[in-house]
Amino acid sequence: MATTDLIIGMAGSGGDGIVSAGEALMAAAAREGYRALMTKSYGPQIRGGESSCRIRIATGRLHSAGGALDLAVALNWDDFLKFGAELTVSGSTVVVWDSASGITADRLPLPGVTPARALAVPLAELTKTATGSDKMKNSLVLGLLSGWLGVPAAAILAGLKKRFLRKGEALWQASERAFQAGFEFARAEPLDDAVRLEPAVRPAGGAEKLLTDGNEMSAAAAVFAGCRFFGGYPITPSSEVMQFLTREIWKYGGAALQAEDEIAGVASALGASLAGVKAMTATSGPGMDLKTEVLGLASMAEVPLVVLNVQRGGPSTGLPTRAEQGDLFQACFSAHGDVLRPVLAPTSVADTFHVMVEAFNVAEQYQTPVIVLSDQEIAQRKETVDPIDTSRIALVERQRPGESELQDYKRFLDTESGVSPMSCPGTPGGAYLGSGIEHNETGAPASSGVMHTRMNDKRFRKLQALRQRTDLFSEEGDAGAPIALVSWGSSAGVCREALARAQAAGLRAKLLVPRLLYPVADDVYVRFFAGVQAGLFVEQSYQGQLHRLVRMFVDLPRDVQSFCRSGANPFRPAEVLERIEALAQALQGRLEDAQPVEE
Repeated sequence: MATTDLIIGMAGSGGDGIVSAGEALMAAAAREGYRALMTKSYGPQIRGGESSCRIRIATGRLHSAGGALDLAVALNWDDFLKFGAELTVSGSTVVVWDSASGITADRLPLPGVTPARALAVPLAELTKTATGSDKMKNSLVLGLLSGWLGVPAAAILAGLKKRFLRKGEALWQASERAFQAGFEFARAEPLDDAVRLEPAVRPAGGAEKLLTDGNEMSAAAAVFAGCRFFGGYPITPSSEVMQFLTREIWKYGGAALQAEDEIAGVASALGASLAGVKAMTATSGPGMDLKTEVLGLASMAEVPLVVLNVQRGGPSTGLPTRAEQGDLFQACFSAHGDVLRPVLAPTSVADTFHVMVEAFNVAEQYQTPVIVLSDQEIAQRKETVDPIDTSRIALVERQRPGESELQDYKRFLDTESGVSPMSCPGTPGGAYLGSGIEHNETGAPASSGVMHTRMNDKRFRKLQALRQRTDLFSEEGDAGAPIALVSWGSSAGVCREALARAQAAGLRAKLLVPRLLYPVADDVYVRFFAGVQAGLFVEQSYQGQLHRLVRMFVDLPRDVQSFCRSGANPFRPAEVLERIEALAQALQGRLEDAQPVEE
């Protein structure tokens, strides 16, 4: 019987084009009406090295990259085994590899695992016979996958033709021959129906789905939100944001600057915002280390600024090509003095658009730097995304001074809301000193403890309303459930899938997904945990940083625990479900122990 949900994992050397093959398969599946999601991982080398991808294709909605592979393709075993955490093989996996390796089915380098089927394919030999070279193995693999999975050959070939024809007719023809050789081999050596997809149903008259990744979605959202200046420096895994904006922002009257370093990148964005233009920068953890001083200036001078941090493993240069959620403490607390700055986080590629727009809105409304914590998985994974109705999204502009306010302009007027009208340079009567030194209402330097307390209160007071934004949280599941999950970023999708499985098994559980991480909305957490007897904070950081952060402000139930781990070790829905089941069993045991003993 064919399946409605399939996970394929592939790995090879840097020149094998394995990620390109995955993108081609995903694009073809999306054109046929499937939902698809692809994550990719690379070795730490700047050039060359190993690469991998995992593609999940389904007829229904997807929330995560899923669990163990259904089909594994190893162009090179040494490369494949370096991605053990991302490309998990189980007893239900079909494993395919190049017979040229000399490895036989009874001696696979998979200790402790006997796959459902092991098939050696002469990948290099078939490619060389079809094309005269072994450089088109990725096209041959696509032919194999088309024949085995049931993704129409025409859909994949259309994508290959578009890609290769630009490089010459001969290259396209070679790719087509390699694909055909793989397709014919698959037809001659069919796999079980368990790795064959049911046909997708295309919605009649519906708009085509978008196929994009989190970095491109972040950049597109910034342009839509009104961003007209980007200043940054290339750093993995955020560089695609700068590349997109360098290519596109000028079409909307904006400008992008590749600065000489991370400090200059954020400083240029701060200057653009001070001049009246919505601005942003993008980086990863090591770059955030360098931007800290300028972020302090933005907080003191009350200047809107959006900073996108695409998290990777740390500290220092850490794991440049692997996802982690370890920069939350840095985002909240990497400043001297008393600083409160909003921190937001998307949970998927589609969610990234809305969170980035919200980041600009919050920055403008409250005249503050806002940090967006994406991560490598969301930023670089591709997803099929439904078209976004931007007509339903409101945009916020910073408060400007009126004529009466410019008569005796006080840039840092201590208003009831804490937000003061902000003028642009060149506005008659609107000149002021916007520096990093403490100041009075006009911006003049002040060293009085009384004034410092007053300005601190103003800067904190203006963000208190943000803590009441319940729309920045999602609650799912049984509202009265005794078991609760909290998760953020890319881990949230895993928990959504685990929750659905738990409910299908008759377990009562619920999930809270915060997009606003800081300031902590304590009222939201207090309401959510009312009546909860046990729970988990699921996050990919060694310390379980969100769990620790929330505990600073909220008295959590005693049996709400942290389920956390270091980066590059992604969660799978099945293991979160196991934890939910264990909590449910513990609660049952507690009830049994509470029953009176009959004499």
